[in-house]
Amino acid sequence: MALLDETAKGVYVIAVTPFTETGALDLDSTDRMVDFYLEKGATGLTVLGMMGEAPKLTADESRIFVRRVLKRVDGRVPVVAGVSASGFAAMRELSDSVMGDGAAGVMVAPPSTLRTDDQILSYYAMAAETLGPKTPFVLQDF
Repeated sequence: MALLDETAKGVYVIAVTPFTETGALDLDSTDRMVDFYLEKGATGLTVLGMMGEAPKLTADESRIFVRRVLKRVDGRVPVVAGVSASGFAAMRELSDSVMGDGAAGVMVAPPSTLRTDDQILSYYAMAAETLGPKTPFVLQDF
């Protein structure tokens, strides 16, 4: 799959993360969800955002979920994976993992503790440095 760039267009669905009644990842429902979005014409998928309840997942669960989505999508549309984390090392680790698995790019949301424009700009500058120049990223504003 090609990397996300400025030519990206269309509808990138902000996907939920399906869970079972016990709180475990529901990977069968993940497959059905991906199929549904693609059948309805989504031109890209965005996973592990705030709506996707990414903070509820462990790092391993996040990787498992993204791999499952990527496998089901099978290169038909770009997949952008949320990599927001409590620290930049964890962000880099998840980003390297999902990009290595075939994500088209990553999404970063600022921590809710940032209040001023300078704090937000500084955070995104550090995020960009952490991700590196070869990893395309989008911002999540919630």
